[in-house]
Amino acid sequence: MSRSLSAVPARAVVLSAVPVPRTLAAYVQPGDFVVACDAGYRNAQALGVVPDLIVGDFDSAPQPAALHGHTIVLPHVKDDTDTHFAARWLWQHGCRSVTFLGALGGRRFEHTVANLHTALFLAKNGVQVLLADACSELRILCPGQPMTLERRDWAYLSLFPLDGALTGVEESGVFYPLHGATLTPDYPLGVSNEFAAPQAVLSCTGGHGLVVLSRADTPTQAPAAAHSMAR
Repeated sequence: MSRSLSAVPARAVVLSAVPVPRTLAAYVQPGDFVVACDAGYRNAQALGVVPDLIVGDFDSAPQPAALHGHTIVLPHVKDDTDTHFAARWLWQHGCRSVTFLGALGGRRFEHTVANLHTALFLAKNGVQVLLADACSELRILCPGQPMTLERRDWAYLSLFPLDGALTGVEESGVFYPLHGATLTPDYPLGVSNEFAAPQAVLSCTGGHGLVVLSRADTPTQAPAAAHSMAR
């Protein structure tokens, strides 16, 4: 039976169209509400999950038969991307944590940028956001909300301002600590920091930052999703 759209749980996974490896199935937890965006339903098949909801204008893949779940068909002419529509829908239905898979990389770089803007939209509305691929995890740092990150197998930790200057930046537990710093979009001071302790703590007093955890430049490794979530 398909899950009722009137009872969306607090945590969801959004599957966008960039092909994902099977290893990313670790990010989908029991009870998650799964939304596939357009061709993202192919990622649902690759990960062995059944989406609760499929949304899209189906310009990048044929509309699938509605054998499971629900489908929202969007018009081709619209302001929202399919992924942004899904994100807004989840926020409006009370979701408080959203993980995006298949939202980074691919042939259409503009969609990666658009998905980062969508993540910022959710974060500004009080939703915890994670974007992941086989080599990276991305989060949004919000003012007054310190973020603790576990080192695990991450090689690098980067922080970039998203919506203007990022002020009052504190970074501890890293090789290049920051205290009361200001990061601006025209100078990538926060790129490629490294853990100097088992945990790193990041915070800011103004603006929003993009936090990027990256693995070393080695062949693709399976993510330790259950262990690397910010606390």
